[in-house]
Amino acid sequence: MAKLDGAKVLVIGGASGVGFAVAEAAMAAGAEVVVGSSQAARIEAAAKKLGQGTRGLTVDVKDEASVAAFFEAAGPFDHLVFTAGDWGHFFGPTRDLDVEASKARIEVRFWGAARAAKHATRQIAKEGSITLTGGMLGHRPMPGMPLVAASAHSTEGLAMGLARDLAPIRVNAVCLGLITSEQVQGMGEATIKGFTANLPLPRAGTVEEAAEAYLYLMQCTYVTGQIVRVDGGGSLI
Repeated sequence: MAKLDGAKVLVIGGASGVGFAVAEAAMAAGAEVVVGSSQAARIEAAAKKLGQGTRGLTVDVKDEASVAAFFEAAGPFDHLVFTAGDWGHFFGPTRDLDVEASKARIEVRFWGAARAAKHATRQIAKEGSITLTGGMLGHRPMPGMPLVAASAHSTEGLAMGLARDLAPIRVNAVCLGLITSEQVQGMGEATIKGFTANLPLPRAGTVEEAAEAYLYLMQCTYVTGQIVRVDGGGSLI
């Protein structure tokens, strides 16, 4: 019997990248899967690729009414995975930071996750789980990326706080290093090598490797409030 047989898993951010890999892995483990994303065309394509046993629903995590409607349409479920994130923003030196513009740029990864957790409580099973997504820049900051580091750290802090507040629902986060999602592949091989050459495992991780951590956190029923790092050993250097 597969470990998630009979379970229902919601993946917000499941149309591509790590989220899509999580949806695939959950299905392989026996789950019914609902993928959510803001773009209807991408959701339709993802659901078609995943095949029978998958539903696709649009959701704009920046809009609370949309988040509420998503969970209402999804119905009762067991596990929520949140991999949606903000890309391509707030890089650069602090002296040039546009603070007002930057406020809107944590809407997806942090406030979107908070909205999802709020409305998930209306439908999630009493012994279910929520898994959020952080990043290694929250622990190993780099010059020119203070808000990226803060965003990753705040999401992981949210997971730990929710674990206390929503217990016995389990809440955890996966802290990702450089993972070869579509966005990362667009950085180019030379840039990826520059970021990973000094790692104990000197390469970027695959989306399938990342998905294993989310699967573990859904399946292990005695883990909550934890940050699982999938970083090639990046936290050690």
